[in-house]
Formats: sequence, structure tokens, C-alpha cells
Amino acid sequence: MPSPLPVRDGVGATRLHLPMSGPWPTIGAYMAERFFHLDPERLLRRFDRGEIVARDGTALTRETPLGAHEFVWYYREPPVEREIPFEVEVLHADRDLVVADKPHFLPTTPGGKFLQNSALVRLRNRLGNPDLTPIHRLDRATAGLLMFSARPETRGAYQLLFERREVEKVYEAVSALPTGWDPGSPALDGRPFPIVYRNHIEKLRGNVCVRVDPEREPNAETLIELIGFDDRVLHTRLRPHSGRMHQLRVHLAALGAGIRNDGFYPELLPETPDDFTRPLQLLARELRFTDPLSGEPRAFRSERTLQDAPPPGR
Repeated sequence: MPSPLPVRDGVGATRLHLPMSGPWPTIGAYMAERFFHLDPERLLRRFDRGEIVARDGTALTRETPLGAHEFVWYYREPPVEREIPFEVEVLHADRDLVVADKPHFLPTTPGGKFLQNSALVRLRNRLGNPDLTPIHRLDRATAGLLMFSARPETRGAYQLLFERREVEKVYEAVSALPTGWDPGSPALDGRPFPIVYRNHIEKLRGNVCVRVDPEREPNAETLIELIGFDDRVLHTRLRPHSGRMHQLRVHLAALGAGIRNDGFYPELLPETPDDFTRPLQLLARELRFTDPLSGEPRAFRSERTLQDAPPPGR
């Protein structure tokens, strides 16, 4: 459903689905209750300024009755953001595709406390392209490669690559050296490398962590290879066959090699402000696929490094 409002400062308008009936006499009354954490009079003044519109772009008033429209659009009021002091790098840009190298701490898209400090908004503003749209996503804590569609006409072709699992994704991670590590016979949880790990992961509404259900058929699979280690840490290469939320973090934690600086797995820690000196040691290193438009092979590699990785050759 196209937005009646243009992209503004790199940010698209938010669409809200309204009930067509209920105890609220007006759309404004419903929104005031829905967004109870906001000052209701401040919200209603947005109606007075014509900032909340219907599908055809018509501005609503605070008296517009509930049921008059099923959807409304508006711009989110920008939060007071902490600046993320790392840049997203553009590795490739053509008429259809942009490939970026995202730093740790920067979210892929706007959300929560972050609006201008997101890879999407920064790149839309830098490239002057309001049509730029992410084809897939990385967690805010994860660094590395992100693909963006540059125009709607060819977006679906690239999205199908991910839906059909036709993109080869390679990650790297650094974990604390597991207890009982045997340098002469490298293994995790008694499994020698390379390891294929499978389990069933599900995202529960309202939970920040995913749930593992050992009774259900596996829906997440990762190939884990050893890159190197020293007396402190383990460096692994991860090739996910599926793309479940937090999959790589969950799989390494389950094998006793939780990723360094992970505040979610194996244990959910209390939320604290970002410590830019301790990024999650997870990197989306490579993307490979056959271009659906040209038929040519494409390969991209992140230029970033994991700060806790052991020296090469160890």
C-alpha cells in the first residue's frame, strides 16, 4: 500500500491500522489511548496542523469519527538520539542494488530510539534515493554486509533470492575459549569441526530473546567451521542455511561458545547503555549469489574486522 506522504529526511511515513468500530468517538481519541505514553493534547495538536492524513492524502481533524478511515499515515516525531559514531560504508552501488558495510551498534532501519542513526536513513540521505529499501536485515549489534534495493521495479527479484535461500551468507564470530578446550582435538560440546548444528527456534511476541523448543522439528541450521584460536578466544566461520532471528548467537551459545559481548545469550543481561569499546563479536563477512537481472555471479566481502579475533594463523 503506497504512502500518500513522501520520504522526508530519509524517513518514510508510518502507517497505522485503525479499528472500524469501538468505544472511541474519534480517530484522535483512539490514537490518544493507543499511544498512552504520549501527551494526548500534543498528539491532538498534530491533527490541528494537518500532520495525520488518510490514504488519499487528506488531512484528518481531531473530530474525524472512528470508522471514517481504516489507515492513517504520519511522520514519527524524531526521538532524542544518541549519535552512533561509526559510518556505514558503501561497497557497491548501481541502478538496482546497493551493498553497504554496516558498523556495530547501527540499526538497519529506524525503530525505537533510533531514526537518523540507522543504516537506511543515512544511506537514503547520502545517496539522495528515497526508494532505497533493505532486502534483508542485520541485528543492530552485528556488523557487516547489507543489501539494499535501489528502485521498486527490480526489488522483488532480489527479495526472491533470500526467500528461496539462493544467497550464500558467511559470518565470522569470536567466542571466549570454551572450558576444557583441547588444542590437539578442537571440538565444541564434544563435536569435532566442522559442525552442523540444528534446532527449532521461535520468536515469542513481547520477548527480546528467542525460544528453543527441543521437542519440535529443527527449523534452523548452521555450518560452523574453525578459523583459529589462541589461549583466550575461539574464531569461527558460520554458514547459516536458514535465517532465523538470533540463530548464530543461539547456536554458538548452545555449543558452549557464546559470542563475546553478547548480552542476550546464553544469559539475558540487564540492559545498559551502549559501550562502544565492547561490540558484539559477530560479522556478516560475505554474500554470494547469481544476479537475477544479469545472470552474472556476484560476491561481496566486508572490509571490517572483529577486534577480539586472534592473529591470523593462530
